[in-house]
Amino acid sequence: GLIDIRNSSGERNRCTQQDLMDQLALIHTTLSNMILQVSGKKHENLRNLQYKNEAMMERVRKVLLAEDEMLVSEYLEHEIRSFFKHFSKGRPELELAAKDYLRSVDLVKGHLFRNRRNFDESMAIVNTMISRYLDDENARQQKFFPHYFDKFKTDGIEYNIYIGESIARGRPFDFIYLRNLRLWQLSAMAEITRAAASLLPGLSVPLQTTQLILAHSMPITITFRKDEKKFDVEGGANIRYELIKKRIDKVRVRVSGDRLTQPGTIAIVYTQAKEAHEYEEYIHILQRKNLLHDKPEFLELEDVQGISGLKAIRVFVVTETGI
Repeated sequence: GLIDIRNSSGERNRCTQQDLMDQLALIHTTLSNMILQVSGKKHENLRNLQYKNEAMMERVRKVLLAEDEMLVSEYLEHEIRSFFKHFSKGRPELELAAKDYLRSVDLVKGHLFRNRRNFDESMAIVNTMISRYLDDENARQQKFFPHYFDKFKTDGIEYNIYIGESIARGRPFDFIYLRNLRLWQLSAMAEITRAAASLLPGLSVPLQTTQLILAHSMPITITFRKDEKKFDVEGGANIRYELIKKRIDKVRVRVSGDRLTQPGTIAIVYTQAKEAHEYEEYIHILQRKNLLHDKPEFLELEDVQGISGLKAIRVFVVTETGI
């Protein structure tokens, strides 16, 4: 299962770009004020620095590339910060302007990092909600039949669930436990979608989530890696499962070319018709509970590297916002 933050990279870049532009604009103003206070060689040095600052503003204003962000960050840290500290020392007429700039770029309190802080705080709020919900719900599900639940954080939350008799020695396994777990997973994804939508009005940066489930009906061989204290898939025949899992987060619909994962929906990726029939049953149950809208979409997906024949069911979640 994967709950991802929609367009997180783009939002992060936008916030970073805005912060850098604000910072470079303040540097321009600060340098302009300093230039009026000095003459001679100092005046010339400040002018040269202002020309470089204007060039940096031009780079950031267009499209913020990773190399540009690194270049500007090094310029701000190693040239501007140290220059202001050194140049203003013992010069009361310049010290006030330099101190104002240095306060503004403080990572914790400075207002010139507010966009990135807002993004990080908004993402933390969403991920914390998702993580706590999954932990609480998983603890409840463990009481019905013990299973292995592995969760980790990316720009959202990704998790794996393994269930079988070999994991719960001494407990007879029946496929009813697997079916119950799949129904729970779909229901949990719907509740998370609703909860994420309810958080939107209170977030500094309105981050939406997308939800994806990979249905895999064939038994797989897993082993417990004692060094990392985690289960891992073993054997070449089972590697395809891992490949699909790692490559479907950005998969597109074959006909439209749109991303499969969309806000307000749950996408269920499968390869076999029996998996679709099984999930249709779960969808009908959750529709009767008014968690999912009617008329799910049945989609064929574009091939991804080394994998073809993937299909998906996409269902819309009923939320308070009407999505």
